[in-house]
Amino acid sequence: MTSSGRPYRRRKNLTVVSLLLLVLSIALGPTPSAAAGTDWWDPAARPAPDSRINVTGEPFTGTNARGEVRGFVDAHDHIFSNEAFGGRLICGKPFSEQGVADALKDCPEHYPDGSLAIFDFITNGGDGKHDPNGWPTFKDWPAHDSLTHQQNYYAWIERAWRGGQRVLVNDLVTNGVICSVYFFKDRSCDEMTSIRLQAKLTYDMQAFVDKMHGGPGKGWFRVVTDSAQARKVIEQGKLAVVMGVETSEPFGCKQVLDIAQCSKADIDKGLDELHALGVRSMFLCHKFDNALCGVRFDSGTLGTAINVGQFLSTGTYWKTEACKGPQADNPIGNAAAPAAEKKLPAGEEVPSYSADARCNVRGLTDLGEYAVRGMMKRGMMLEIDHMSVKAIGRVLDIFEAESYPGVLSSHSWMDMDWTERVYGLGGFIAQYMHGSEGFVAEAERTEALRDKYGVGYGYGTDMNGVGGWPGPRGADAPNKVTYPFKSVDGGSVIDRQTTGERTWDLNTDGAAHYGLVPDWIEDIRRVGGQDTVDDLFRGAESYLGTWAASENHEAGVDLAAGSAASASSSEWSLFTSYKPHRAVDGDRGTRWASDWSDDQWLQVDLGSARTVGRVTVDWERAYAKSYRIELSADGTTWRTAWSTTAGDGGLDTARFAGTPARYVRVHGLERGTGWGYSLHEVGVHSR
Repeated sequence: MTSSGRPYRRRKNLTVVSLLLLVLSIALGPTPSAAAGTDWWDPAARPAPDSRINVTGEPFTGTNARGEVRGFVDAHDHIFSNEAFGGRLICGKPFSEQGVADALKDCPEHYPDGSLAIFDFITNGGDGKHDPNGWPTFKDWPAHDSLTHQQNYYAWIERAWRGGQRVLVNDLVTNGVICSVYFFKDRSCDEMTSIRLQAKLTYDMQAFVDKMHGGPGKGWFRVVTDSAQARKVIEQGKLAVVMGVETSEPFGCKQVLDIAQCSKADIDKGLDELHALGVRSMFLCHKFDNALCGVRFDSGTLGTAINVGQFLSTGTYWKTEACKGPQADNPIGNAAAPAAEKKLPAGEEVPSYSADARCNVRGLTDLGEYAVRGMMKRGMMLEIDHMSVKAIGRVLDIFEAESYPGVLSSHSWMDMDWTERVYGLGGFIAQYMHGSEGFVAEAERTEALRDKYGVGYGYGTDMNGVGGWPGPRGADAPNKVTYPFKSVDGGSVIDRQTTGERTWDLNTDGAAHYGLVPDWIEDIRRVGGQDTVDDLFRGAESYLGTWAASENHEAGVDLAAGSAASASSSEWSLFTSYKPHRAVDGDRGTRWASDWSDDQWLQVDLGSARTVGRVTVDWERAYAKSYRIELSADGTTWRTAWSTTAGDGGLDTARFAGTPARYVRVHGLERGTGWGYSLHEVGVHSR
């Protein structure tokens, strides 16, 4: 779920009365009832009435000559967000036993003319009035710029699958704050209640599709919970559906006045429950700072309004600082947002921000780090979009220290300067479903890195995520989509999609619903050529590679854990100990601290000669600007295995050729602060 103010897409003017609601939302002819054919991909019976698919030909199966699966990846979709936010924000259901006429109904308050479609006119401008009738006319919705109507009807997803998509990440989504302030709701605002329901309905949709195809396991919509299962599904030519989670307060981990409202026990319980539900990827923060991490800002009027929402939710505004590296969060700006600011208590004002202070001071908290490591233990993949650069930097440091590949960027909401670090870890990147020109331009900027690391690419449609989708390029646009066209694999023919009396054409309607994903990919091919589409077609293999490596990751043995440690000096304290053993006790809440001078060291005795090829150094605020990792067989004669003169604190990982050594020393040469050197933990690994 993302912002309607993305690059390459036009943002509508917001109504004064409803700007805060928009902000909070971001914190976020009939087909015959029976098919005549007997091919495995054609159902024996559909509900009546239903949508057409308008694709002919057998879906591709198997692997390529290198044994790799093929197919597109949508790494970010929200099939069941109609069940989120109190149940009345997104209108219509993805499926119904009674067919499309029952599934694609508008919300009750939208009748007779949309006058009470409050969220519709918040997000789409104007007065919100529209024809509420879906079947059979679909006069006004779904549409690329209507953010409140169901876009994920099962038959439209089926069309995307038939067009070559083989992975769909269904992000279970909700936001308790949106639910609490929206005028219409028919259920509780508890986030986990909604997440549980959406997970159940994902399995129910699988059963619904199975029933049409003859029984359990026979349908094309397959919920998968491990990479091997997903690979088998894709080899069969079916769609692997992975569940993720995108909420602002996972595990109840909001923060109020900088005080966390959750505990480590809450995090463990929440992760265990989500994993048992089948969730394999998730966001830890989204739009509002929480007890786990700070967020990447939104800009301009929208940013100001979300900042108001941040205050109303947490009691604090965003705080910024000068960025310490090349990456930056989005500029907040100082634009006025009158409607949102009226919601503030008397005397409260949104602070102004300096243009040269673009980074959120809030990074990954201790609880956030606990959650990250908990996800690693469970082989889950972490979504870094929406995290502040400070939080992402720490996450990537942790993953690099552990050689953990499970990092995802699914919809263009991270600084692109992180791209190589993500690929270097073995992570997966998908781009938001921009218009074809914008999508191709962004893809070309990172093409060399994909070639370097031999990886495919993905897209994140974010459908039902109130983000907005590609508008029409026009009937006379250059290189427009010509119907019918062939699928990328060449085995299917795709014509204009028809549901009821309405036929959509990407050229004149834009990406109005999920069934137009194949048309949009064809538009990318015509605008940008085959290279980008080829990278997208390699997406399934790359995504499975990241997932499998995450599942199979084994934490390396820390040779330093519990070892004897000594140091050149130790800071004295009446209240606690800063002795050397504190840096190898496995507790990141303790630390060794030296005297306040440059030439200081911490030494670890491994007990016997061991092969050493990686050393991790987790600095407290008192870090070394210049230091060396030194090895010794006897504790007397030392050689330098690794060194830096550009240390900046945080968690460093030193890698070098495996070398036999009994003693390992972190030797500080120049301090980065006025204090001494201080280390939370030193880890020593064979590789």
